[in-house]
Amino acid sequence: MTLEQLNQMLAFVLFSYNDVQITVVKVIQIPLILFTMWFVVTRIGKLIKKSLLKRKMNPDAVLLFTRIYFILSIAILIFTSLEVLNIPLTAFAFVSGAIAIGVGFGAQNIINNFISGWILMWERPIRIGDFLEVGNAKGVVETINTRSTRIRRNDGVHMLVPNSQLLENTVTNWTLIDRNARTSVNVGVMYGSDVELVEKLMQQVLADHPAILPTLPKAVLLDDFAESAMMFSAYFWVYAESETMLRQVRSDIRFSLYKQFKLNNIKIALPQRIIHIDDKKFNTPL
Repeated sequence: MTLEQLNQMLAFVLFSYNDVQITVVKVIQIPLILFTMWFVVTRIGKLIKKSLLKRKMNPDAVLLFTRIYFILSIAILIFTSLEVLNIPLTAFAFVSGAIAIGVGFGAQNIINNFISGWILMWERPIRIGDFLEVGNAKGVVETINTRSTRIRRNDGVHMLVPNSQLLENTVTNWTLIDRNARTSVNVGVMYGSDVELVEKLMQQVLADHPAILPTLPKAVLLDDFAESAMMFSAYFWVYAESETMLRQVRSDIRFSLYKQFKLNNIKIALPQRIIHIDDKKFNTPL
C-alpha cells in the first residue's frame, strides 16, 4: 500500500453533517487525543490527591474533590477534542438521544447507585473510616466508589455494597458523631455471695482498665435473680474504632473479674438442678 493510497483511505468520508465531513482520520484521532489527555489528567489527579493527603485533609473531602476534578476533566477533554477536530456537538445529537433512551431503560440501577454515591460523598452520612452495621455484617468503610461502597468486615473479607442500599435501607453507623461506644459484661455469681463486695470488685476492675472512658458514666447493676445465679451487669463506654476493639476490652474485663473473684472467694455460678426421687414408686411390690 502506497502513501497516497493510505492518505486516500484516511481521508475517506464516513458521513457528513451540516457540511462537516467526518473522515476516518478524525475517528482515529479522537481516541488517541482522549487517551493522551486522560493519561495526563490522571497523573495530575494522583499528584493532587497525594498533596492533599500529606496536608492531613479529611479523606472524604479528598475523595469528593478528586471526583469533581475527574468529572470536570472528562467534560473538558470531550469538548476540547471535538473543537480541535472541528466536529460540532450537533453531529452526535441522534446518537446521544439513542444512548439516553437505552440508558433510561437498561441502566436504572447504575444511575441510581451513581447518584446515591454523590449524595453519600456530599451529605457524608457515611464517611471513610466509619464503622458500619449493614444487615448482619459489620465492618469499616474503606472507600466510596461511583457505584458501590467497599467495606472491610471484621473477618477481613471485603464487601461491596451498592450505594443505593446505604441510603434506602437502615444502616447503623457506630462512629457517625464520635467513636464512643457503650458495651457491657455479664456475670453470674452463686447465691450467698456478698453482693456489695461483688459490686465493689466490678467497679474497681472498670476503673483500672485504661480503655474505659472515665468521663462517661459506668454502672454495675444486679440485673436478676436467675434460676442458678445472681446476675450482675457492668456497663461502660469505650473509645473504639471497630467491634474487635470492643471484644478485646470485654475479654480483658472478664479475665480481671475472674481473677478478682478468685482472690476474694467469690464463685461464679454454674447451672444447678435438684432432683427429688419418690422412693415409694420404687419400693412398691410387684
